[in-house]
Amino acid sequence: MAAINDGVDMAEHCSTCDRETPHAVRVQIQTESNKRENAAFSREPYRVSECQICGTTTSTRMNNA
Repeated sequence: MAAINDGVDMAEHCSTCDRETPHAVRVQIQTESNKRENAAFSREPYRVSECQICGTTTSTRMNNA
């Protein structure tokens, strides 16, 4: 996943558009456990990227331990 950053917009390949498009990128903490008692220990950072043309969102786990 190559990204181009010109300081204003982040451009990445969108599989839906099948071309380089501007994306909004953020880091989001997601809980991976469905059990309430384990939820505090199952949070992981994810890189979330949303195509600004078609709205397709991809989420990639950043900590693959």
